[in-house]
Amino acid sequence: MYAAIGHTQITYTDPARANRAIQTEIYYPAATNGDDVPVSAGTYPVIVFGHGFVMVWSAYQNIWEALVPQGYIVAFPRTEGNISPNHADFGADLAYLVGKLQSESATNMSSLFYGHVNSRSAIMGHSMGGGSSFLAAAGNTSITTMISLAAANTNPSSITAAAQVSVPSLVIAGEFDCVAPPAQHQVPMYDSLASACKAYVQIDGGGHCFFAETNFNCSFGEGTCSPNPTISRIEQQDATQDMAILWLAYYLKDDCQAWTRFGDSLSQSGRITGQMSCPMPAPVISQNANQLTSTTATTYQWFLNGQPIAGATSQNYTPTQNGQYYVQTTYSNNCPVTSNTINWLSTGITQPLDAQLINVYPNPAAGECTVEYTGLRDEALTISLHTLTGRCLQTTQARLAAGQMRRTILDLHTLPAGAYLIVLQTASGQQQVLKLIHE
Repeated sequence: MYAAIGHTQITYTDPARANRAIQTEIYYPAATNGDDVPVSAGTYPVIVFGHGFVMVWSAYQNIWEALVPQGYIVAFPRTEGNISPNHADFGADLAYLVGKLQSESATNMSSLFYGHVNSRSAIMGHSMGGGSSFLAAAGNTSITTMISLAAANTNPSSITAAAQVSVPSLVIAGEFDCVAPPAQHQVPMYDSLASACKAYVQIDGGGHCFFAETNFNCSFGEGTCSPNPTISRIEQQDATQDMAILWLAYYLKDDCQAWTRFGDSLSQSGRITGQMSCPMPAPVISQNANQLTSTTATTYQWFLNGQPIAGATSQNYTPTQNGQYYVQTTYSNNCPVTSNTINWLSTGITQPLDAQLINVYPNPAAGECTVEYTGLRDEALTISLHTLTGRCLQTTQARLAAGQMRRTILDLHTLPAGAYLIVLQTASGQQQVLKLIHE
């Protein structure tokens, strides 16, 4: 958490749009409060926030005071604040500022933000700015995520643009928003999203203007329609911030626990009603001949006996030795999801067990069988029973004793008839694999 908030005003120009001037208010983590004070050491995700119709950036003090202490740089373009705004230009402003702040950080040594902006980013907005966020995110894969608050349909249509938005998106609405009613605005935007992960959160009892601080123009518009919100401004902002901060922490900071808390809040909170479509299941690996294959994800890292395998980052992996294999995958960020485990066993004898005698009887067996062994030296021994695909069914710890014959009885009563593998493995890594038939 960062206790102090710095502020600066910068007018950027977009050369691709005839040097369009974009006056911008920027709030950022700092050691002390104030204008143009140094940015705190470190790099931060950038969030660009679009204001509502005829509203000013200062109406969103609740936004920067909630997000900057979490470690975000929050930028508010002041463009299109007139009575006849150009929504397409406003959406382009939002998208431009993300890239501009990131390039300033990378290349402009004289910039206040040089070396302080990382590659993660979000576009947010309220009302007109919420709708324009869809325009900014449409076809834009350079941003990380999008969040809209009481998004109003724009011209060009943000509902139409939603079909081109593929980044993870959170749509937040107020139940009693009479300015941009959810059924006509946020719900069709959400339904049209092409995002692989999307969530819809309705603040129960919430309205349109309570997403911001008190603003005459917004309040005047809301006062001409009904129904009115049934919760307070503070209650609506608290509920909104709780969900938005968890979403941003997951996507912009790889806070893997935030995703669990977001899902819990979505399903259990008494302040909101929501839904989510985020297919990020645990991967499942299966064995096909001499290869292991994972279900589809974004990235893959294979593990052997709990350790990552160097270079094993493809959907398929061919084991080179016996052991416990699993894969960790990612989807939209670097938070890993772990698969099931397969115990890979080669058929036949590998690294023969240094023992004078190994015997399994009866074989075929019915109900139980005995494993008999005599060792050449004292050594710990693991005896395990597996399916032919490597799944471990039971494990017993025993010992080899020099010159002594020992027996272990395996209980087979609960197993279906078929072929199995008995594996004897010493602490030093020697192994014997024997085939067992259970009738």
